[in-house]
Amino acid sequence: MRRFDMRLPATVRLAGGQTDEFLTETQNVSARGVFLYLDRPVEEGTRVEVTMTFPPHVTLTNAVRVRFSARVLRVESHLPSSRIGVAALIEEYEFLRSTSASEYFPEVQKRWKANN
Repeated sequence: MRRFDMRLPATVRLAGGQTDEFLTETQNVSARGVFLYLDRPVEEGTRVEVTMTFPPHVTLTNAVRVRFSARVLRVESHLPSSRIGVAALIEEYEFLRSTSASEYFPEVQKRWKANN
């Protein structure tokens, strides 16, 4: 699948009953996968839930908020920073209410900038 370089803020929740949600950013996205950065180690096979908003300049319409379940395929921990690169296969996705996207995207951007 073709990958699109898109550095977008996202929230991630690790599967397994963990309720902690943390902010990250994507490196690239395709129809079947995503490469993103985490600040904690994960193992291949770990399931993650990712929520992100595609902004209007990407969708060419209104912002579109998407939540998807994915499985970690590859972990790259040799990056120069403390971040860990994670390639994950998207297994399921759902579009969230578009009215929430316009409120959600600016809030995630604000939280992302505050953490970096």
